[in-house]
Amino acid sequence: MGRFNPICIVLLASLAVLALVAVAEGASASQVGFTRIAVPQPDGVPLPVGIWYPTDSPATPHAIGLLQQQVAENAPVQAGRHALVVMSHGNGGWFGGHLDTALALAAAGFVVAAPTHAGDNYRDQSHATDLPARPRQIRDTIDAVLTDWSGRDAVDPDAIGLFGFSSGGLTVLVVAGGVPDLARVAPFCAAHAANYACALLRSHPAPIRADAGWAHDPRIRAVVVAAPALGFSFGQAGLAGVHAPVQLWQARQDQVEPAPDFVEPVLAGLRRAGTPVEYHDVPGADHWDFLAPCSAALAKAAPAICGERGGFDRAAFHAGFDAAVVAFFRRTLAAP
Repeated sequence: MGRFNPICIVLLASLAVLALVAVAEGASASQVGFTRIAVPQPDGVPLPVGIWYPTDSPATPHAIGLLQQQVAENAPVQAGRHALVVMSHGNGGWFGGHLDTALALAAAGFVVAAPTHAGDNYRDQSHATDLPARPRQIRDTIDAVLTDWSGRDAVDPDAIGLFGFSSGGLTVLVVAGGVPDLARVAPFCAAHAANYACALLRSHPAPIRADAGWAHDPRIRAVVVAAPALGFSFGQAGLAGVHAPVQLWQARQDQVEPAPDFVEPVLAGLRRAGTPVEYHDVPGADHWDFLAPCSAALAKAAPAICGERGGFDRAAFHAGFDAAVVAFFRRTLAAP
């Protein structure tokens, strides 16, 4: 791409500050292991996946991209059977985009696997609107962790959850059984041309299509969704196939996916389907507040992403957010 775009600013803001979050976690991250795997893909380019997990090995500082995290790299997985949570990042992200949440889950006894979505990450936006590719990559990640990863024997195949933010929120709803109606996108964008998703679709129009086949996975037992993209596309019956309990998060001041077209249709659709929903509306929060808190330097570099709005305390929010995510998965996946 010819210029440094806002998506990359978002990622860099998330990347550098996540190091501070990891250090702040201190003791809770001291028994977290970390490794990377590469998941084979049809085009021959492996999918990079980060895996965090509980371990009894001592942790030391390690670089992860532009970050530092306190982990035991490539250490053995703690004995026992651990629930698996697979994460799907937002548009232009990467596998470490929710590092604070991954560390909190691993410290609580979960195995956490997060792919960097091919063609929709901070380095490569060539398939940013190839929405059907994302659920397939999540399913491939689950298969790889259960069958190919060296720690697979410590993973409980009957306790699998998903976490997704923004485009990742749409992704995990699809994997859990949702079917978006992409024919709704063009009329929406005709009426909301300035919307973030609509601008993205204009810049990457080719891959999206209304006849897409969607990859579902019946193994999913629980789902956390934050600010789901294209929520309006699920329509009256698009979430009828989602039966696993859902924890749904909305930023009250979301300027990227504003009310009432994104979270509200998802909440209504899940309730119509009889799906158990734990709904959280975060007063004062904007879309990017689901990313990690920003340092002073990053706030100066990316004020649109890191700027405070009305005194909203992103760091305090994330402490509660991570705790609520851990508690939800503990209830629904029966993790240790």
